[in-house]
Amino acid sequence: MRLVKDFKKLLVLAVLSAMPLAVHAQSQPHGYNDQVFPPWQHGANNDALNKGFDFTVPEVDNMADFHGDLSDPKLVLYVGGNYYFAMAPLVAAFEAANPQYKGHIFYVTIPPGMLAKIMQQGGTITSGNMTFTVKPDAYLAGLKKVQSLIDTGVLSAPAVPYVTNDLTIMVPKGNPAHIESLADLGRPGVKLAMPNPTYEGIGKQIEASLRKAGGDALETQIYQTGVQNGTTILTHIHHRQTPLLLMQGLADAGVTWKSEAIFQEEIGNPISDVPIPPAENSTAIYAGAVVKDAAHPDAAKAWLAFLRSPTALSIFEHYGFKPYTGHS
Repeated sequence: MRLVKDFKKLLVLAVLSAMPLAVHAQSQPHGYNDQVFPPWQHGANNDALNKGFDFTVPEVDNMADFHGDLSDPKLVLYVGGNYYFAMAPLVAAFEAANPQYKGHIFYVTIPPGMLAKIMQQGGTITSGNMTFTVKPDAYLAGLKKVQSLIDTGVLSAPAVPYVTNDLTIMVPKGNPAHIESLADLGRPGVKLAMPNPTYEGIGKQIEASLRKAGGDALETQIYQTGVQNGTTILTHIHHRQTPLLLMQGLADAGVTWKSEAIFQEEIGNPISDVPIPPAENSTAIYAGAVVKDAAHPDAAKAWLAFLRSPTALSIFEHYGFKPYTGHS
């Protein structure tokens, strides 16, 4: 017993003595690269006028999908996370035209299905050790999801569509796995990061595109067999997880919206994409609506009207979105 206790003490001491070395090694130029991890926009997505003490540690203490000041919001947006990167310029343009909201917009950018669950929980969210309540004024997601929540009384009509988006295959820069098509995603040994259809609206559209490209067999290979044998990783927030998994070498490819690949390339991350031909692609229609019993309904209506303005549409077009024309 004495030997066992002594061994345990030595083991603990060894681990503790190794910890500073591990941290030190991670801080070296050729070691841990915290720039790989979000937030990628260096605070631009937070419109708070007084940011106080900055305590952001990528991968450790980091709430990348919660934006703004909770103390006195005058507009709260639940935004499907597929265009989190466009929200900084959108909010800035909206505030320029509506200065009464400057510094008072709070928004959440996670998958639409999760946002709906938060509304069911009264707007209460726990992230890490922090719990807070922030009820939305407007909900923004795919048109079908928005309409379904109108039909169940969660949102107020009308649904307001504004832009569309198409799919692409995101790959690491250089495309080391030589992915050229959706069919290639079913090749033996190809590791995938794919959105989870349970939480992410894009998942259903990806499934439809896989069936167009390779029938039920390709969809089954990727979303059932691949999940079971570990070659397919299902994400919960694909708009952040997919490029992270690619950059860390944990996946060879993943289907995302074209806009997300454009953003990743624009900020300099080693990400590229493989276009999907129109015959195999799927198009999303983005829409929003005012939340029933919203605290700030006029602000929500102003935001929805702004999203259809030339200013907002030009911001969306920068990332590859197309204005909604009623024919998509």
